[in-house]
Amino acid sequence: MTTAVYDIHAMPLSPRSPYPVVSSSRLEANIARMQTLANHAGVRLRPHAKTHKSPVIARMQIEAGAVGICCAKLSEAAVFADAGINDIRLPYPVNPSNADRVVVLMERVRLSIIVDDADVAADWSGAMTRAGKVLDILVKVDVGTHRCGVNPEANDVVNTITRIARLPGLSFRGILSHAGHTYNAESPSALAAIVARETEIMTGLAKRVREAGVAVDEISVGSTPSASLAPTQRGITEMRPGNYVFLDRSQVGLGSATYENCALFVVATVVSRPAPDRAILDCGSKTLTSDGARGFTDLPGYGAVFLSSNENLPDASIVIERVSEEHAICRVPESSPLRPGDRVRVLPNHACTVTNLSDRLWLANDQGTLAPLTVAARGRNW
Repeated sequence: MTTAVYDIHAMPLSPRSPYPVVSSSRLEANIARMQTLANHAGVRLRPHAKTHKSPVIARMQIEAGAVGICCAKLSEAAVFADAGINDIRLPYPVNPSNADRVVVLMERVRLSIIVDDADVAADWSGAMTRAGKVLDILVKVDVGTHRCGVNPEANDVVNTITRIARLPGLSFRGILSHAGHTYNAESPSALAAIVARETEIMTGLAKRVREAGVAVDEISVGSTPSASLAPTQRGITEMRPGNYVFLDRSQVGLGSATYENCALFVVATVVSRPAPDRAILDCGSKTLTSDGARGFTDLPGYGAVFLSSNENLPDASIVIERVSEEHAICRVPESSPLRPGDRVRVLPNHACTVTNLSDRLWLANDQGTLAPLTVAARGRNW
């Protein structure tokens, strides 16, 4: 598939900037590339939809071969269920106080959630038994991020998992992890070591649980930085990357993408050139977010600025040094041709948060024609 090159300056002044634009051909290529990688690794692909929050893009992923999607919250999952997506996993600890919402969703989709606490699992067991339902669950394992998950080195971890697996009203599917600390890797070898350790922890724990007499059908892992190493993760059954559909400056910094792969940019306008070494764009933290970039080398600023629509490399002489709510304050060389009214593309540090800040994305074909795409699950954070 050819790489999209679209002319930002030829785009109409409506939609007015700032606005997120997505190259349709790059989006399609990213979806196809990840599905091919999963197929080669012999694992199921279940993308995390919190990146795009769009049932349209979710359908593209499923039509390409994904088995279903992941969602971050129940409200987000409801949007995808309304759109006909029928296999949804929440790799996020859902409190049993939400049992009524879960039961409603289970009427429409195959739903699975995670637990990492035996008492919480017992509460889910009681709720499902009372409702006459059986809920698919996986036990979350902490492989080094130190966020959620059971400690795989705890003396009672196998006993905890087997107790959970035998509770009525629950169908134990397996174990799940997210090596989020891959985003903090300082080199390709450090990232590979994190992935190798994740594989060792997950397959080793699954072996011990099976030896205790409990079937472990699924071993689910996933992040975009680690996805290219999936073929090395022998014994893994599922991968759950999310960011790969758009990619961003952090993924470039982590070696997960090149600038030519990145599909989502923010189109911004220069609104002021108040000093020779300063230019102001109309895309502040409400558009780009205030997230810094991750990577093996230092990536300063709040996004990479592309001046020419035909360039696949940013202008390194321009640094977005600060963002306020509405302004991106750029340090520029005095020779920079930027003037008020000029438009640029900004590659965000983190694409997922840009999506959640936008009511709609604008899909651009290779001729630069724009079509709106509603971010249907925007703000569904409960």
